[in-house]
Amino acid sequence: MTKRTRQYIGLTSAVIIYYVIHEGAHLLYALSTGVFKEIHFMGLGIQIDIYADKLTDTRLGIFCLVGVIATQIAAYTAVFLTPRICRSPSKVLRACCYYSTIALLLLDPLYLSVLCGFFGGGDMNGIALLLPETTARMIFGVLLIMNSLVFWKIVLPHYQQSFNKSDRLSY
Repeated sequence: MTKRTRQYIGLTSAVIIYYVIHEGAHLLYALSTGVFKEIHFMGLGIQIDIYADKLTDTRLGIFCLVGVIATQIAAYTAVFLTPRICRSPSKVLRACCYYSTIALLLLDPLYLSVLCGFFGGGDMNGIALLLPETTARMIFGVLLIMNSLVFWKIVLPHYQQSFNKSDRLSY
């Protein structure tokens, strides 16, 4: 299998894993509180629709926050497992985990600190019910910087070494 094919598989799996975790957390919360309406499939993404009028502002804020919490828990689990994953002989598995770790670490903090101002609030609309939007965006900005450093200092070196080692062995 070519490197490019592994990259496409890795990127595709990262998108799927991100949506399953992020939107799955929204879905579980909606089901547990009895406000689930339907799932919307939109282009490359999905969205959990709820009966928002049945939630207090606090519960709506929590609904919007649980996706972020779930992705961050999954991200740090992936970071913790990185040394073990990098010992796998499967380059495809390593590529999938590498791109998924990037997506889980960076997508929500990037969107909620910077991009939500350009593309619509999304989860920020509900999170802003819990604390001021500027404060939330600053918190997610700090999280983005921290997660970027975790990626740069921990995740990237392990995967670079893992792929360089396996490339040398395949000659």
